[in-house]
Amino acid sequence: MLTWLLNLTYLCLIAALSPYLLWAAFTKGKYREGFTQKFLGRVPSRHEDSPQHLWLHAVSVGEVNLLAPLIAELQKQHADTTFHITTTTKAGFDLALTKYADHTVSYAPLDFSWAVDQAYRRIQPDAVLLVELEMWPNLIRFANRHGAKIAVVNGRLSEKSHRGYRKLSWLVRPLLKRLDWIGAQDQSYALRFCELGADVDRVQVTGSIKFDGITPDRNNPQTNQFRELAGLRPGDLVWLAGSTQNGEEPTILQAYQSARQQLPNLKLLLVPRHPHRFDEVAQLLEVSRETFARRSQLSVPASHETSILLVDSVGELSAWWGLADIAFVGGSLGNRGGQNMIEPAAYGAAVAVGPNTWNFKDVVERLRSAEALTVVEDAQSLASFVVKAATDEGWRHNQGARARDVVLAQQGATERTVQGLMPLLERPTIVKFRTAA
Repeated sequence: MLTWLLNLTYLCLIAALSPYLLWAAFTKGKYREGFTQKFLGRVPSRHEDSPQHLWLHAVSVGEVNLLAPLIAELQKQHADTTFHITTTTKAGFDLALTKYADHTVSYAPLDFSWAVDQAYRRIQPDAVLLVELEMWPNLIRFANRHGAKIAVVNGRLSEKSHRGYRKLSWLVRPLLKRLDWIGAQDQSYALRFCELGADVDRVQVTGSIKFDGITPDRNNPQTNQFRELAGLRPGDLVWLAGSTQNGEEPTILQAYQSARQQLPNLKLLLVPRHPHRFDEVAQLLEVSRETFARRSQLSVPASHETSILLVDSVGELSAWWGLADIAFVGGSLGNRGGQNMIEPAAYGAAVAVGPNTWNFKDVVERLRSAEALTVVEDAQSLASFVVKAATDEGWRHNQGARARDVVLAQQGATERTVQGLMPLLERPTIVKFRTAA
């Protein structure tokens, strides 16, 4: 009964949202790809010669990047393990295809029972690992029906999500009871999982994998390649504004123009969060009368006269952060809750964020307690931060060094996660293809 109630609910939601979905498909290219994988579960099938096969589900770009250290550690423990990676967004899918070319990549099935059931039959996973938390009822419920273990890795449960799930406790509690293991990023998240119904003995605090797999080496090959491509010279000061979202770029541009009056050698690297906004941001720069270039159009190094580089690419931000003397992490001036500030901190940049960073509350608290993070409110305070970081070299280096120390001190979550998963992965599950009720 619950299965068909869920199907009906999903169909009603899609019908209600169909005008927006059609508009987004035609104007932004969203939701077009992977129809049969999403709606019918017709994903690539498991290779018969794989002794252990894991289904890793990562929603978008951030979660896809998170998989790299996890896959490496899992392969260290089980060299013959194969992986099927699913994502929800096009940006995540495109990045996964590039980043994990040696593994199987597809779109995740929508949570309709027929799509999820078909995906399980084709993937035949021995275990399903959900990155951070994807509370899709059929995806979780059907794991046991197909003889697969299911776990959450790098689990995160914000206060807002916690409040929302509490209102649906009749549905959420049984789902959490079905999870074989939850690796939570910190104690507060672990407590929230338990309060919602997860078994206490199946929840473990592992730390955040986001601190792992990050190199503090600014001279890594890809960063060096980008330095040359951007046309940067030794005397340039580089301010990178990364993962910016709608409404933030005008504030950043205003702050840049103000700061550059005092800092003629200041270069701005601007990296919007979502690919469908690249052209929109380019139009903003065109009317600003600033000399700018688009990374996608650079076949030779940019002219040194270029003051702004629009990085309109996917999956490269990690290496671009290695060029930043000064960093601003987007999604934090509006209501998006902030984006990942760990990477610029690891490189030792002077990092600033806006006031709204609840998605990374624990990271922000660690950095702020170490005096390794600056919070800005608007274009004026952002420009003041940039000028201070640029003109006070000692302050900039000290803040960056403290930020790097915070990141390095938190590493090790990947190893703890894999150790926690070991009981689930010691031997493949035998039972497969149980008929869904």
